[in-house]
Amino acid sequence: MDLEKIIFTIIAHSGNAKSKCFEALNAAKQKNFSKAEELIKEAKEELLKAHHIQTEILQKEAQGQRQELNLLLIHAEDHLMNTMLAKDLIEELIEFYKIFTSNKFIERRILND
Repeated sequence: MDLEKIIFTIIAHSGNAKSKCFEALNAAKQKNFSKAEELIKEAKEELLKAHHIQTEILQKEAQGQRQELNLLLIHAEDHLMNTMLAKDLIEELIEFYKIFTSNKFIERRILND
């Protein structure tokens, strides 16, 4: 696969993962936590695919097979890293929504007042 195809594959998987993460957040807002968890799982699968491709590029670089550094490659890496951060933050928000909508939150609130 040539470098341009590799780059667009990373971007595509990262974009798919990011979309799944935000769909999961919306599901959590609607208290559909099973759907949110399913979507996060799908996002992780997409991120894993992108990460494997990134790892191949890094391994080739370590073996002396340098890749041309260009704006598209930088964009793909940026997109991947931002998606990984979004996933981590959205997972935390989903946990917050679970607590917030549960009786535990109400019990904590009553006990602390």
